[in-house]
Amino acid sequence: MKLAARVSQVTPSLTLAIAAKAKALKAEGIDVCSFSAGEPDFDTPAHIKAAAVKALDEGKTKYGAAAGEPKLREAIARKLKIDNGLDYKSENVIVTNGGKHSLYNLMVALIDPGDEVIIPAPYWLSYPEMVTLVSGVPVIVSTDATTGYKITPEQLRKAITPKTKLFILNSPSNPTGMVYTPDEIKALAQVVIDADIFVVSDEIYEKILYDGAEHISIGSLGKEIFDRTLISSGFAKAYSMTGWRLGYLAGPVEIIKAASTIQGHSTSNVCTFAQYGAIAALQSSQDCVEEMRQAFAKRRHVMLDRLNAIPGLSTAKPDGAFYLFPDISKTNLKSLEFCDALLEQHQVAVIPGIAFGADDNIRLSYATDMATIEKGMDRLEKFVKSRI
Repeated sequence: MKLAARVSQVTPSLTLAIAAKAKALKAEGIDVCSFSAGEPDFDTPAHIKAAAVKALDEGKTKYGAAAGEPKLREAIARKLKIDNGLDYKSENVIVTNGGKHSLYNLMVALIDPGDEVIIPAPYWLSYPEMVTLVSGVPVIVSTDATTGYKITPEQLRKAITPKTKLFILNSPSNPTGMVYTPDEIKALAQVVIDADIFVVSDEIYEKILYDGAEHISIGSLGKEIFDRTLISSGFAKAYSMTGWRLGYLAGPVEIIKAASTIQGHSTSNVCTFAQYGAIAALQSSQDCVEEMRQAFAKRRHVMLDRLNAIPGLSTAKPDGAFYLFPDISKTNLKSLEFCDALLEQHQVAVIPGIAFGADDNIRLSYATDMATIEKGMDRLEKFVKSRI
């Protein structure tokens, strides 16, 4: 069978592969400590589930508008205006099948063959693959711990060419957990304006912040950058709604209309009754978000202290999200070899940094219970000490 050439150009998700392997071992009765998937371990808050059940009971089970239920698009636009200082209307918003789908729709709508997309590394592993799938050119700009794994304005400016169409900004970051400061966002915005390119700001972790870190939407800094900005986000992380597959893209009307046309010929509307759960998430008390954030903060403290006490490992303190991204170079193992051995020998699942463009690192998620964190850190310490 001869498959389309584009299939061979992309790499299967290592995150999903390792998470699946860990689940398979657990199904066999093996005690696995999994720090692999970026998925909160909390149940979806009861009032959100109740809203979806109510929608089911009311018969909201039919096809809907491809761009999303009007009430949800209005609620998202209101949220973006109040929380993020972005003056969007419902026509500037499309509801998608998860945050990942919002980004894929954008790539299809905006990127022509040969267009360049600047992606700071470490990056979320799907960014370059999406660009490749639409025949764009991922331009990877490497960062390191000296800059907090954040791209500098000078690096961004140097990477821009006449073919550059889009810059991908992710703050708080997956996989590093780092958050750009307001001044850093402002400086990057000026480069985007000067170059007259687009920026998509992936803000899926915006509610998960620590130690006074501040989230700034780049498009809120003035009309010039607002006109060049797209916002990708969703409900998975803040509201523990990963399986609901609810995301959104916001931006200039022309791009949102194009994304809606694409969605109309691919997935059509997002699950109708699930969208009513999303409406409840936005319009009800946000106490549930804060309760989960506080739990993540405690877990972060424990895992960070335990990890930095292991000889040979070191990691910066993340300002947001729920990941640590330690440097493993002193073990003399590259990330895939490290992760395979750790899972096979000590039953701890983590993600190799090569998936994120950083082969001397691994990613651990602390979106799991404290008992698993303590046990997993014991096993990780034993493994690393055997290698150094």
